[in-house]
Amino acid sequence: DFIQSRPGDERRSAAALECQAMNTDINALTCFTLSTTAQVAHLVLNKPEALNTMHPTFWRELDTVLAHLHQTGTARALVISSTGKHFSAGMALETFGGAITIDDQSPEGRAAIFDLLTDMQATFTRLENLRIPVIMAIHGGCIGGAVDMVTAGCIRYATQDAFFCIQEINIGMVADVGTLQRLPKLIPLGVVKELAYTGRRLSAAKALDYGLVNEVFDTQEAMLAAALQCAKEIASKPPVAIWGTKQAVNYARDHSVEDSLRQMGWLQGAIWSNQHVRESVTAMKQKRAGEFPELSPLQRFSDCAG
Repeated sequence: DFIQSRPGDERRSAAALECQAMNTDINALTCFTLSTTAQVAHLVLNKPEALNTMHPTFWRELDTVLAHLHQTGTARALVISSTGKHFSAGMALETFGGAITIDDQSPEGRAAIFDLLTDMQATFTRLENLRIPVIMAIHGGCIGGAVDMVTAGCIRYATQDAFFCIQEINIGMVADVGTLQRLPKLIPLGVVKELAYTGRRLSAAKALDYGLVNEVFDTQEAMLAAALQCAKEIASKPPVAIWGTKQAVNYARDHSVEDSLRQMGWLQGAIWSNQHVRESVTAMKQKRAGEFPELSPLQRFSDCAG
């Protein structure tokens, strides 16, 4: 039977085909659970018995999930939460003695550390570059590599028992997957240095005072409800306008006001939509949810036929 396709169906079908190879991994996650409700994706760290520590499988699965969400464009916001006593105890120490061998005995081996770290850093940078906002819901300990991860998010909520620790200095190394680069953009530099030099814990209350987290909640349930509500509100806006806003804010963080204003002009000129503005205003007047198209699915050029 002939079924008439709608504009964009071909592109979405292409993205669906592209993602088939990773769908098996998406549906068979061992370190996470992933669900999507009303265009809000919810990724849960789900190894509480191991304190949600990070190891190569964790990294592979996170990378796969973020690539899937980025390419399909169907989710409009992402919430990341966790289970068990701690959000994450950071890097699994046994990884350094088994799964990853670091050669510090030759210049060639030490040079390879750069490439290893670049690959690891790229996964958390995916959070920052994701086409949708990322909300972190943090409870208990957020330790070591977990600080690297949450600082790459857009919004952070925490429970009153949450704490943050740049654990790397306590095990004789420098934090190297994003904390020292992103944290100074979020809290005062003197505080960053104190935490990075001493390995002290930063309480949720102080994290709120410094601006690292947006709000602190009495319970994990209340925090998660607030995070999902925030994501729901984001999901109600035009996705391309949210995409543009994230682009502009992230660019402004790293550039001068003059450069950022210039970038804003080019950005707005590229994505402006009279239709989206009319629909937003009409929906507000009629007290209903607006109807907006999803972001276009992405396909890697190298995966195209031909």
